[in-house]
Amino acid sequence: MIINKITEFCIQYDEISSLMRVAWMADRNMERFQQAFTQLRVLVKRLCVKRIVLELNMMPDVPVYDQLWLSTKFMPALFTVPLEQVVIVLSAQRVYNQQVVEGVLMAVDAQLPFEAHFFTHPAPALAWLTDESPRLPGLWAEWVHYFGAFFSYSDEVAEPLAGYQPQ
Repeated sequence: MIINKITEFCIQYDEISSLMRVAWMADRNMERFQQAFTQLRVLVKRLCVKRIVLELNMMPDVPVYDQLWLSTKFMPALFTVPLEQVVIVLSAQRVYNQQVVEGVLMAVDAQLPFEAHFFTHPAPALAWLTDESPRLPGLWAEWVHYFGAFFSYSDEVAEPLAGYQPQ
């Protein structure tokens, strides 16, 4: 099921597997970052989501004040949610945000009530998280149907083009 309640995110929920897939789609607009993540936490709690995939490749670098908010407000509030596994999808070129997420997780590590893992692509993340569920092809098709043109998945590091032709 596709959920269109939070404009900053593409959200897919599968009640049978208690799985939610979320992708940042607000591009570089971080104006509603805190409100969007608060709404997401409320939604995850209301639906009793146990497993979530957070695709953050499209998210710009998280500013310091939002990092502080994540560590001091969002994460403690997240402890009331029944999450068991969280997978963060970040490509190799998103090093800064990976360090941000790792820092936020380390700040609350002793109290962390769920497993957290990193993947560079959503396909293996979903396969791992669902134990290769036979529901995956249908979930993937639904995602592509609604959001396919919006996302491109590449693990390649962006390199500047040379301003000359090699001889």
